[in-house]
Amino acid sequence: MSTAPRAVIFGCEGTRLGAQERRFLARAAPWGAILFARNIETPDQLTALTSDWRDALGRDLPILIDQEGGRVQRMRAPHWREWIPALEQSRRSPDPARAMYLRGRLIAAELHAVGVNVNCAPLADIARAQTHAILHNRCYGQDLETVIACARAMADGLLAGGVLPVLKHIPGHGRAGMDSHLALPVVDTPLQVLEETDFAAFHALADLPLAMSAHLVFSAIDPDLPATISPRMVGLIRDNIGFQGLLMSDDISMQALSGPVAARAIAALQAGCDIVLHCNGDMDEMRSLADTCPPLTTESWQRAQSALAQRNAPDAADTGALQAEYDALLGTA
Repeated sequence: MSTAPRAVIFGCEGTRLGAQERRFLARAAPWGAILFARNIETPDQLTALTSDWRDALGRDLPILIDQEGGRVQRMRAPHWREWIPALEQSRRSPDPARAMYLRGRLIAAELHAVGVNVNCAPLADIARAQTHAILHNRCYGQDLETVIACARAMADGLLAGGVLPVLKHIPGHGRAGMDSHLALPVVDTPLQVLEETDFAAFHALADLPLAMSAHLVFSAIDPDLPATISPRMVGLIRDNIGFQGLLMSDDISMQALSGPVAARAIAALQAGCDIVLHCNGDMDEMRSLADTCPPLTTESWQRAQSALAQRNAPDAADTGALQAEYDALLGTA
């Protein structure tokens, strides 16, 4: 296992990797990369950047992006499709699951074309009246059945297009009334209710290859620690929800967590996350994480390899026909 990548995913600063970043990344050996709007200008530039990452690491590493559609999409017009919020799409379409499959398949085609092979979607969070605005209209529905069907469809669409899905935010962020980018949400819902609703959505999707944790406290299970750094919560994700794939943290630089990023990373890995996600491209923070995050454990390495093995070449879809079908479902044809 001495050659295994480190248990971390890094972002980068700009639209190409600089010489300093290349040298650092070659030494640091993160498992994967994640891209944001700051890294994206045109298809040619983005293709060059994903090639930069693979050249620097010397392997076909996972390159992630948050391309949900709606407010959270890093690749935007005029070069890529714009999407309405997922919750609005589900409300407008007579067949929400089919519309979500088409959305996932079309997004996958755009990602695959520029060398991005992992998308941080689907969401299995259930939208509620108290769901914070940062998340609410990104959700796929307001009831368990719709969320499960649409999340499965999005995952299937991505996989059909050669892109791995990341299930988020496990074990459920829909009851959070605060933005975990800025503060730590606390959910006081009884365990039985959680098991029948929020957790049930993730249980139905537990076979997916990758998942991202939620930065919030579930007081009925662990009143002291956010799920990302809670051994009890990670145990629940594994044993009760049944997710056995690769578990990554949400961005550990978010303010729902406290302390230095290196301490946060240690806590997440010790709690049972396989990999920590660090997004802001800050070189000083990344250096501290490279010194802190060990190579993937044998178990995490096996989960990572199993996840990557589920990525196939895109199917022979006619994206023009898929777009026309999508437009007809949404009444925009």
